[in-house]
Amino acid sequence: MRAKLSTPPAIPAGALAAGPQPILAAPGDLVLRAWEPADAPAFLSAYQDPHIQHWHTRQPASEDQVREWFAQYRQAWAQETGASWAVTRGGGEVLGRIAMGSLNLDDGVAGCAYWVLPAARGAGVASRALNALSVWALGEAGFHRLHLDHSTRNEASCRVAVKARFLLEGTKRSDAIHADGRHDMHLHARIRGG
Repeated sequence: MRAKLSTPPAIPAGALAAGPQPILAAPGDLVLRAWEPADAPAFLSAYQDPHIQHWHTRQPASEDQVREWFAQYRQAWAQETGASWAVTRGGGEVLGRIAMGSLNLDDGVAGCAYWVLPAARGAGVASRALNALSVWALGEAGFHRLHLDHSTRNEASCRVAVKARFLLEGTKRSDAIHADGRHDMHLHARIRGG
């Protein structure tokens, strides 16, 4: 049995999973939608990119494994533990991925992560998608705080965070492992109304 909270939860259990994962729009004809089985080739190809490989230690090995991940994403939404969206051009062509994880509904806190395919980089895709996700999460969904971290050496990810109004809060020393070893990580956050 779940322990009784001394304060009400920021987001009541079941509030997110009561409906389907939302489709979110962002400027420039970007549409954030749930992953579909037909997206598996684009998702797998993303992890062939050296930059994505460098920053992501967990990588799918096949399209079948990608589809298993998609099933895990659907399950995470149903269990209110996470959500992952395909960042698309008009709902079709996959340009990237944006996700929320470590959802804490009691406190109204979640972590964010993103990547963009090489052909879509440099056009503000990630920052527009992150901003659209943040507006929904900090508004309609009821979260109070979103956070993300990235290697202090990943300057592109830092630019995305800052453009999406995630303030730099500090550096977590030797916090994560990447392809070339342990990295210090910048911690950024965006809060409701801030």
